[in-house]
Amino acid sequence: MTTLLFNPHKQTDAYKGARPFPASGQFHPNRAAYEFYPTPPEATRALLAAERFDGSVWEPACGQGHIAKVLESNNHHVVATDLVDYGFGQPGRDFLLERESLARNIITNPPYGRGLADAFCRHAIELTADTGGKVAMLVAVQSLCHPARTPFFKKHPPAIIYAVDDCTCYPYGDPTKATRSLLKQRYCWLVWHANYNGPTLFKWLATAPFKTRNAAPPVTVAPMLKLAA
Repeated sequence: MTTLLFNPHKQTDAYKGARPFPASGQFHPNRAAYEFYPTPPEATRALLAAERFDGSVWEPACGQGHIAKVLESNNHHVVATDLVDYGFGQPGRDFLLERESLARNIITNPPYGRGLADAFCRHAIELTADTGGKVAMLVAVQSLCHPARTPFFKKHPPAIIYAVDDCTCYPYGDPTKATRSLLKQRYCWLVWHANYNGPTLFKWLATAPFKTRNAAPPVTVAPMLKLAA
C-alpha cells in the first residue's frame, strides 16, 4: 500500500499550469494512482548502452526503484526520491518544489497526467543548467506532436531522441491492469545535454538484448536522422 507523505497541492512557479494530484491520486478512474507505471529494466539498460552519464544521477520519481536499481547496477551513484512512499528511496519529496538538483544528471519516467510531464522536463532542464549534467525523460512518442509543446521543443530541443522499439509501462507493474489504449502506447527517451546548441539527433533503441539480467554489453547506436531545432 502506498502512502502519501507530502502535500502536493501547493502551487509554485515550477508547476507552470500543471495540476497537482487530487486527493485520490488519480486523474482518471482508468489511470494508476499517482501515475505509477514502472519502467521495465530493459528500457533503462538500452538507454545506458547508448548514452553516457558522467557523475551522479537523481531519479525523482523512483517508485519501487525500477530505473534506480538499473542505474546502480551500472555503477552510478543514485539519489532516489518520490512524492509517494513505495518502500524505496526518499519519500515525501515533490520534485517540482526542489530548488537545487540532488545530483549532476536527472533520469526518470515522469508522471504524465495534467501537464506534470511537461513540468518535470522544464524543471529538470533548469536544474541541470547549474550542474552541467544531462536530463533523460521517458515519454510517450505522441507527446512530441502537440501544438502546446512546439514552442517548448523549439526553445529547448533535446540533443537526442531515442525511440524505444518494445516497452510497456504497466499500471502498478501489473500486466493484467493494462487497458487496450495503454498496450498501444509507444515510448521514447528524450535526452537534453546542458548548454547543447546543435541539431536534435534521432536514434532507435532495441530492448531485446537487454531483457535478461545479464544484459548484452553496450552497443553503438548510429544516428539516422538529424532534426531541425
